[in-house]
Amino acid sequence: MRYVHSEEERICDVGMIGHSIIFLLVIPLVLYLLFPIRACGQRTANTQTVEGTVFVTDSGGPSLVPGAKVVLTGSSTLETEADAEGKYSFSGVTPGAYTIQADFPGMHAEQAVTVAPGADVKVALELKLAAVDTSVTVTGTSSNEAEISTTAVTISEKTIADAPNANERFESLLPLVPGVVRGPDGRINLKGARATQSGALVNSANVTDPATGGPAINLPIDVVSSVQVISNPYDPQYGKLTGALSTVETKTGDYEKYHFSIQNIVPRPRDRAGSIVGIGAATPRATFTGPILSDRLAFTQSVEYRFLRTPVNSLPPLQRDTKLEGFDSYSQLDINAGAKQTATVSVTIYPQKLDYMGLNTFTPQPSTSDFRQRGHEVYAQDRYVTGPESMLISQFSYKTYDTDINPQSYEPYELMIDTAQGGFFNQQSRRTTRYDGQESYQFAPRHLLGVGTHQFRAGVDYTHSSFNGMEEFFPVQLMASTGAMIEQITFTAPTTFHVGQNETAAYVSDHWAPVNRVSFGFGVRLDSDTVTSSTHIAPRGDVLITLTSDGKTLLRGGGGIFYDRVPLMLPIFADLPGRTVSMYDSTGQVASSAAFVNRIEGGLQNPRSTSWNVELERQVTSNFTVRAGYEDRNTARDFAVSPVAGAESGVISLSNNGGDSYREFQVTGRYQVPRATVNASYVRSRAYGDLNDPFLFIGNYPQAVIQPDARARLLFDAPNRFLIWPTISGPWKLTILPVYDVHTGFPYSVENQYRQYIGPRDDQRFPWFSSCDLQITRAATLHAAGKRMHLVVGGSVFNMFNHDNPRDVQNDLDSSTFGDFYNPAWREFRGKLVFEF
Repeated sequence: MRYVHSEEERICDVGMIGHSIIFLLVIPLVLYLLFPIRACGQRTANTQTVEGTVFVTDSGGPSLVPGAKVVLTGSSTLETEADAEGKYSFSGVTPGAYTIQADFPGMHAEQAVTVAPGADVKVALELKLAAVDTSVTVTGTSSNEAEISTTAVTISEKTIADAPNANERFESLLPLVPGVVRGPDGRINLKGARATQSGALVNSANVTDPATGGPAINLPIDVVSSVQVISNPYDPQYGKLTGALSTVETKTGDYEKYHFSIQNIVPRPRDRAGSIVGIGAATPRATFTGPILSDRLAFTQSVEYRFLRTPVNSLPPLQRDTKLEGFDSYSQLDINAGAKQTATVSVTIYPQKLDYMGLNTFTPQPSTSDFRQRGHEVYAQDRYVTGPESMLISQFSYKTYDTDINPQSYEPYELMIDTAQGGFFNQQSRRTTRYDGQESYQFAPRHLLGVGTHQFRAGVDYTHSSFNGMEEFFPVQLMASTGAMIEQITFTAPTTFHVGQNETAAYVSDHWAPVNRVSFGFGVRLDSDTVTSSTHIAPRGDVLITLTSDGKTLLRGGGGIFYDRVPLMLPIFADLPGRTVSMYDSTGQVASSAAFVNRIEGGLQNPRSTSWNVELERQVTSNFTVRAGYEDRNTARDFAVSPVAGAESGVISLSNNGGDSYREFQVTGRYQVPRATVNASYVRSRAYGDLNDPFLFIGNYPQAVIQPDARARLLFDAPNRFLIWPTISGPWKLTILPVYDVHTGFPYSVENQYRQYIGPRDDQRFPWFSSCDLQITRAATLHAAGKRMHLVVGGSVFNMFNHDNPRDVQNDLDSSTFGDFYNPAWREFRGKLVFEF
C-alpha cells in the first residue's frame, strides 16, 4: 500500500518551492539596492585601499611570501591571498578600525589598522612562529595552490560568533556548508555519508568513539577558531574514513594580554501551555586567556555548564522533554620555545547525562533510556621549523570515552501501534580508550629534472584502541491494534566482551607545480589494522589549473581511494545476546518460534570508497564569485546486518555485503560589497545504499525488530536543497546574519503492525523542510573606574516564519492516524549577552 500526499500538501510543497525561489531572488535584489555595485576599478566614495606585502625574516634577511592568506576584519570582513610577489590589496574599505592578519603554514601575523577618510593605508605583515595555529595541516607553497583541488569550506571565527546557533555547538554550524544536513535522527551527515563513515578531527587529533566510530567530543564553542568540512580529502594524511571530513581548530592563547569573557548567565524559563514551569535551559560559560610568561607561555581555560530541556511538541506539556546536563572544560597551554619551535598541550573533559533518550511522539518518557557519558582527551603537539619552508610535527593524544545506557524501568517493553509501554529493552556499559601518536615532515621545495618545483611530505601514525563492555536485552512484545500480543522477542543472557586493535599508517605526498598556472598533487597512503589483519594501499591525486591569465578562472579536479576504520562494536557482534522470535495466533497461542544466533559472515573487512570530483570557479567581478561542481562517491564492502530465518532457527548476519553511493551537483555563489556578504547555494544530490546499518540495532538506541536488508534512498537523503546566508553590517553597528534553509523532506518507509515493511523502502517523504533563523547583535563598550568592558548584546529567532517542520510520522498502516505528521518545530526566541574584559 502506498501513501499519497493530499492535494493540499502538494499545493503546499509547490508553494514552498515558490517561496524559496522568491526569497533567493529578493534578498540579493534588496542588497543590491542598499549596496549598489560600483564599476570595476572605480573606487566607491569615502572608501580607501589597504595594501602591502607579506614577508618572513630568516638568516638571509626578509623574504616575500606568496600565497599567504590575508584577512581584514572590522565593519566588514574581506579575504584575499598574497600574489606571486607577496603583495596583497583590499579596495573599497570604509574608514574605521580594523584588524589585519596573515596566515601561512606554521606562521601568523596580526596587526591593528585604522583607516582614515582620504588616506590609503600600507601595511607590511611579518610572519612569525609565535602565534601559530594548533593545526597539523601543512600545505604546499605554490602561490597558485589555493587549497588545490580539494573542495573545502571553512566556517570562520566571525561566523561562529555571528550565526544563529540554537545548540551553541560547533557541529550545529556544519549545515551552513552545502551538502551537509542534520538527518531525521538529529545527527549531522556530511556529504551523503553516515556519521560513522566520516572523519572528525580537533587540532588534527581523531575525536571519534572507538566503539561506534561516531564523533564523540564536546568543546566550549568559545575556544573554536574555525570549522572546516573537506568533501574530498585527497591529501593522504587523512585516512580511516569513506565519507567527508570535519576539522576543528582551537584558538591560540594570547601571549601579550589577558582576556576574560562570560555569557549566558541568565537561565531561560520553561514555557509549557502558557505557564512558566521551572527552567528550560541554563548554559553559562566563561573563557580566560592570557600570558604566563610574556611571549613564551600562554594559557587558555574555558568552562561551560549545560542544562537543557528539549521538547517533543506533540506530547503532553509536562511529559515532552528530554533533559541534558553536562559540564565541558577545555584547558590549553601554548608554548613558544624559540624562533623555530612551538608546542600546544590541551586537556578536554566532557561528562554528560541525557534523560529520556529516544523520546518521540510514539515513545513516551517511561519507555526511553538514560544515556550517561564520561570522557576526556589529553593532547600534545610540537612544531619545529627546520627551514624557511620545512617543518617537523610530532603529536600525541590519549582519549577515553565511557558510556552507560539504562532503561527507565524493567517492566516488559510493549510496542503498540501508536505508542509504547514499559521500560526500554536494552542496557549497555562501554569503556573505550585510544592512544594515538603521529609524526609528519614537510620538506622544503625542490627542483627536480628542471621542470617546476616539488614539495614532499611524509608521515607515520600508530594507534592502539581498546573496548570493554556489557550488553543486555530484555523481552519485547508487539501488540496488535486489538491490544492482543502478536509477537514476542526474548534474548539470551547478558554478555561481556573485550577487544583491542592496533592500527598503523604511513603516507607520502608530492605537490608539483610544473608551470605557473598548473599544479598537481600526488599521494599514497598505507593502512593496516589487527582486526582485519590486512594492509591497504590508497592512491590519490588532484589537479588545479588556472584557465585565464587574470587568475580568476580555476578548474579543480581529483580522485582517490579511501579505506574506513572498523568500529570495535563490530568484532564482538557474534558475542552479543541471541534472540528468539515467537509469533502468536488469534487465540494467544504460539504459532511458530525461531531462535536466532549472531554471526559474522566471511570475516570483517575495511569498507572502501572511490571518489572523484570536478569543479569550475570564476570570479565574475571583484564582488561576485560563482562555483559549480560535481562529485561522485561509491562505497563498497560496507557493513550491513540482515536476518536469515529458517523453520525453527535462523541467523542474524553481519557482513561486508553493503554499499552506498552519493552524487552531488552544486552551484554556489558569494557576493561581497562593503557592508554585506551573501553566500547562496543549490545542491542536487542522491544518497542511496543499504539501509540496515549495524548501529541501528547495536548502537546507542537500537531497534527491536530486524527486517531483511534492502537498498533505497538513505534516511538523510534530501535531493534538492537551497541555502542562503548573508552577513550584513547594518545600521547602528548591528551585525545581522539570517540563515534560510529549504530542502526536500527526508524519506521514510511504510510498515504494518509486525514492523514489516510494505512496498518499496523509503518511497515516502516528509513535507518540504523550510526554516529561517536570524541573529542580530551589537557590540558596545562600557567605561567604569578607568576600565573598559566590551559587551555584545542581541538575540536570535529560530524558525522565524513558524513553518510546520514535523519530525515524526505515523508510518504504520494499521493505525487510524496513518500518514499523519507530528512534533513540529515551533518558533523560538533567544537572547544574547556577552561580557568581555
